[in-house]
Amino acid sequence: MGTRRYFAEHAWLPHGWESDVRVTVDDSGAIASVDDDASRDDAESLGRFVIPGMPNLHSHAFQRAMAGLAERQTHAEDSFWTWRETMYAFAGRIDPDSLRAIAAQLYVEMLKAGYTQVCEFHYLHHQPNGSPYADPAAMSLALIEAAQETGIGLTLLPTLYMTGGFDGRPLSERQRRFGTTVESYLKLLEQLRKMENSTLRIGIALHSLRAVPENAMTTVLASHGLRSPPVHIHVAEQIGEVQDCLAIRNARPVEWLLDHAPVDARWCLVHATHVTPDEIRGIARTGAVAGLCPTTEANLGDGLFPLKSFLDEDGVIGIGSDSHISVSPVEELRWLEYGQRLSTRHRNIAVSESSNSVGETLWSDALFGGARAAGIAMGAIEGDNAQSRADLLVLDDRSPLLAARDCDDLFDTFLFAGNCQLVRHVMANGKWVVRDFRHHDEERIAERYRVVAKRLAESF
Repeated sequence: MGTRRYFAEHAWLPHGWESDVRVTVDDSGAIASVDDDASRDDAESLGRFVIPGMPNLHSHAFQRAMAGLAERQTHAEDSFWTWRETMYAFAGRIDPDSLRAIAAQLYVEMLKAGYTQVCEFHYLHHQPNGSPYADPAAMSLALIEAAQETGIGLTLLPTLYMTGGFDGRPLSERQRRFGTTVESYLKLLEQLRKMENSTLRIGIALHSLRAVPENAMTTVLASHGLRSPPVHIHVAEQIGEVQDCLAIRNARPVEWLLDHAPVDARWCLVHATHVTPDEIRGIARTGAVAGLCPTTEANLGDGLFPLKSFLDEDGVIGIGSDSHISVSPVEELRWLEYGQRLSTRHRNIAVSESSNSVGETLWSDALFGGARAAGIAMGAIEGDNAQSRADLLVLDDRSPLLAARDCDDLFDTFLFAGNCQLVRHVMANGKWVVRDFRHHDEERIAERYRVVAKRLAESF
């Protein structure tokens, strides 16, 4: 195939916007070089605005098929905990074939929205009764196949899930298919790591402190040897979790984790919603990513992460769509900012010393944190042997929303000017996966999904 060259009137590079940018992509899908103030020559013209694709740092793919099915009141004080029972019932109906169909549909939606990498926090390991599939990796392979089918980059995070609470109680009947021993979990990791390539990264996920005993966590973290995989964990998502941790371990979840685990820049603390000022400073000092999922956190009534305090400590953030009530980086970032505005009754919260643009700050921070959490090279348009993957979004310069906008206004308009789709073309790993708003295989994938979704809904 050889190298390919693309030309953008304006491209957002690590140091900001540059004009007349020529990007060269090599056979591996990596960016070989980036030249600004360049001539177009024989390069393909992409249009006015080109920006890097966004990593999605937290996904439970199967939950996309139940979006909208948990919005009827089941209890006067519905919460995450009542929603979880609905989710368990739905999860019990998912098999490898249906998981692949759901994940592929979801990944098409992600690509069209501007996500080019997804971190799949995967705990549906076994059959509903808890017995392993003939191939213990069957459910993991379904996710890998869906990512390959659609062209999205995948950081697969097989999840260790062992107990039903901080007191070490056994898993409930509905949780049995999630459960693994340390030995079986490490064998699964070993099997999957043999498949790693430029678009597949295998990391570690500890479901939560309530689901992973301390000795198991220590053993798993010590197992990776010279490898440095991403490590993800749900932590401090609900008040009830904080209260239980205090009662059993005499410490708050984040406090306990920082004191008992080697938390560093490889880690992603998903949600971390209920944290103290000392915990905020502690997370920021480690370089760990705060994995924020604003639309899911709002849907479940979890609470608001203290964003401004964390950014003031130079904390690293990223975004995820989690339960996929929404599949849009624009909406995640918009509601991350809007939640802070509603809480503080002020505007324009997420800004930095380098930029007073909320949109640019949010996109930049989530891009950097998402790439770190995914364990990939920084999600940026840069060459110079950085081996940045060619993950590009071409925005629709025909849209009326962008008609009177320049680079200074681009990100603020992109994130805060309504719900028109502005991502026209998407390149992932050097390949065009979306052209003129359409994924190259979306009709076939959608038809397969319709059959699966109908069957699941009828049995739910």
